[in-house]
Amino acid sequence: MAGQGTPATALLVKRGIAHRTHPYRVAPDAPNYGALVAAALGVPPERVFKSLVTEVDGALTVAVVPVTGELDLKALAAAVGGKRAALADRAVAERATGYVRGGISPLGQRRRLPTVLDDSALGLPTIYVSAGRRGLQLELAAADLVALTEARTAALQAR
Repeated sequence: MAGQGTPATALLVKRGIAHRTHPYRVAPDAPNYGALVAAALGVPPERVFKSLVTEVDGALTVAVVPVTGELDLKALAAAVGGKRAALADRAVAERATGYVRGGISPLGQRRRLPTVLDDSALGLPTIYVSAGRRGLQLELAAADLVALTEARTAALQAR
């Protein structure tokens, strides 16, 4: 797919990691964006994950959770040994990752941030994450995402 390279896809190619890219069209300001992306891709929404840049005790951390759920900030803080977590300011997240909101990938970030992947991903054959641009998703094995980001896994969804 010419013209669709991003730092995330370049990293996967460089490391020889099996993956597929999937373009889609969803308005960036649409309500329930993640569910609409899953529908556009024709995959169950629990296989599509969003990357949320957070601050845990002042340190930026990426939480990767299914689009079907909400991030449990207390669970995230506990997963990285912190006390308090909050969503990072949009400008801070974009500056740290090099990506724009709605296209933040857990891979190929400008500054590699600690990452925590929701453990629900481990039971899936593949998961979908942003490829680093709105309108483009990556499909890859959760184990490959964990290896590339050195992610921890934990139950991160608010129950």
